[in-house]
Amino acid sequence: MAKVVTLTPNPALDIATSVEKLLPSHKLRCGPVRRDPGGGGINVARVIHRLGGKVVAVYSCGGGSGDELRDLLRREGLLHRAVHVAGHTRESFNITEDASGSQFRFILPGDPMTEGEAKRCIDVAVSLVASGDYVVGSGSLPPGPPVDFYARFIRAAVAKGAKSVIDTQGASLRAVLEAGVDVLKASAREMGEYLGVEPKEAGAWPQACRELVKSGKAGLIAVTLGKDGAVLINGSRAWHAAVPTVTSTTTVGAGDSFLGGLLTKLVEHQDLADALRYAASAGTAALFTHGTGLCDPAEVEKLYAATSVKEL
Repeated sequence: MAKVVTLTPNPALDIATSVEKLLPSHKLRCGPVRRDPGGGGINVARVIHRLGGKVVAVYSCGGGSGDELRDLLRREGLLHRAVHVAGHTRESFNITEDASGSQFRFILPGDPMTEGEAKRCIDVAVSLVASGDYVVGSGSLPPGPPVDFYARFIRAAVAKGAKSVIDTQGASLRAVLEAGVDVLKASAREMGEYLGVEPKEAGAWPQACRELVKSGKAGLIAVTLGKDGAVLINGSRAWHAAVPTVTSTTTVGAGDSFLGGLLTKLVEHQDLADALRYAASAGTAALFTHGTGLCDPAEVEKLYAATSVKEL
């Protein structure tokens, strides 16, 4: 059975807590603290693992925060390979203000990574790839690696017969798309930034993305639309998933849960419309968790029954 190999060059130890009210210059007494392993590829791998898929997470790791990140992944039972780097694994902070229900997310940049360390990350990930596997480049880059870091990873993995998936933005995304990718996942904002236009209705996304598919830059495009669900577009067809209205606890991890759900079904060669339905259910399920809790499989199944997909 094919597996998924994710690569996360800039992982994070995600710390979530709450305060009654955010006030400047005050000592703010926080509530209980939740600590989770984080970073795009790690989160995608965690979702695939809990949904029953076969996956290995490769990530950079350094300092005490890196040791804790590695230990948390071990406790989850996730297959993983840490690549030691000199810098510390970054931390990120998600603070909920109880008085308003608003969330404030503080994302640290990560310590610089040398080009040699970046190459080791790619080499380790590619060494785990077999023909027919999916490889995922997901998340931001730390300072230091070349902007085509993910493009290099994907080229090397595709040469071994892998299918490629990207979820990043900006110059890093542009570098990947110049070479082409099998699956592109992006939020509406990220896709809008790349295209220079952000459609306001789900039905307008296929036309906006069609040239990207025709040019060979992306074989399959998934765009998450928040409360409006998600769309999936290939060379000849497109679908829209409408998700039920829910009261969310957080938005953290929804996109990664979506991509994890999508890949769980793509590896199984499921129908694309059904894969989108499952992915949208997983993304919505993440809204019920605290911190970077990601989606719960039982909630995914409940939401799957309430999520509809139609062809556009």
